[in-house]
Amino acid sequence: MVDVAAEPSDRRSSGPLTGIRVLALEQMQALPFATQLLARLGADVVKLEPPGGELGRSSQPSVPDPEGRPMGATFLRNNLGKRSICIDLKNPAGRQLVLDMAPRFDVIAENFRAGAMSKLGLGFEDFVTVSPRCIYVSVSGFGNVTTSPYRDRMAFAPIVEAMSGIYAMKQKGDRPPEASPVGGLGDISAALFATVGLLAALRERDRTGKPQHVDVAMFDSVLAMTDIVSNFWSMGLKNGEVGPLINDGFRAGDGWIIVQVTREHYFDRLADIVDHPEWRTDERLSTRQGWVDHLEDTIRPAIEQWASDKTREQACAELGAAGIAAGPCLRDEELVADPHVDAHGMLVGIDRPQGGGAPVLTPGNPVRILTAPGTPDTRVPWVGEDTDDILGKELGLSADEVAALRADGVVA
Repeated sequence: MVDVAAEPSDRRSSGPLTGIRVLALEQMQALPFATQLLARLGADVVKLEPPGGELGRSSQPSVPDPEGRPMGATFLRNNLGKRSICIDLKNPAGRQLVLDMAPRFDVIAENFRAGAMSKLGLGFEDFVTVSPRCIYVSVSGFGNVTTSPYRDRMAFAPIVEAMSGIYAMKQKGDRPPEASPVGGLGDISAALFATVGLLAALRERDRTGKPQHVDVAMFDSVLAMTDIVSNFWSMGLKNGEVGPLINDGFRAGDGWIIVQVTREHYFDRLADIVDHPEWRTDERLSTRQGWVDHLEDTIRPAIEQWASDKTREQACAELGAAGIAAGPCLRDEELVADPHVDAHGMLVGIDRPQGGGAPVLTPGNPVRILTAPGTPDTRVPWVGEDTDDILGKELGLSADEVAALRADGVVA
């Protein structure tokens, strides 16, 4: 059963971050995933977009909003529970609005190219001038604070993933590397590290009373996620070698399963369950390297023969009962119907504003704090949906004043 995100008017902040306010000058995924997580944990997140909306809204595939404007998949996955205000940051009056609002927020967060915010007069020092206790979070491809030869380059997730070495490590023969093999690893890893840094900075701000600047590079983040590349290289493994173990896909009666065997006593259990107890005393298989050397001529045929009359779930259940780690390779339609996913509420539906189909699905909140369960998801905001309300409540602007700003192209 998929829960459908509620209307923003139904939002009632709860959770450990209730009372924390975030002004997010954000786009795409590397920061929006982080601020969505903060919103789910109770924070009040105001998303600041340019007139017409941020880049993620134009990604594909998309569905139309109530006005027929596209809402892309990237936007839909990363903006539940937020409010949207549209301000033209290229307009001096727009930049001043942002600085005027800053003291009302605990956190100012941005994920533009390194140095872009400082050039606009919206860098860390600019916000400290108007909000001396602010937390400023920067997410960029290669960092804002420290020197990098790549500092001025544009970066999206597959770019930093490629630079991490993981594509080359997993490349097969002379075939082209596969870009984005696991979705937005480069984006979500940066978002998670930004969230950790932000929470630590809030603690430090409260302890010292001083402003904090959290600077996260996507390249650094994905390098940490793909730690085996540099670590294994330093230990003598080259060209994609990953050390001797069984960590492979095997065919069952209705598809593929992944089995991992990393210790000798697990291998003995595997030998028993696939009806080859002689493996226990086979000198060829007495070492982990032997498992690798004889995977194709001995181990794979035996496992696949054993699993040939079993479904993936049956094979994995029997292996699991024997203490062997195994999981089925689920297809998309199986994932969305998986009982674990349902039990954990890990899919949230977003109703299509113009109807005509089932809700768009996006992952739920994987963070569970039993004593502070967080805020239920509300739908993504329409472009600039909350502009008037935010400017009125935060800056005390009248409807006529907001209308004048809109007429001048400062807000939308």
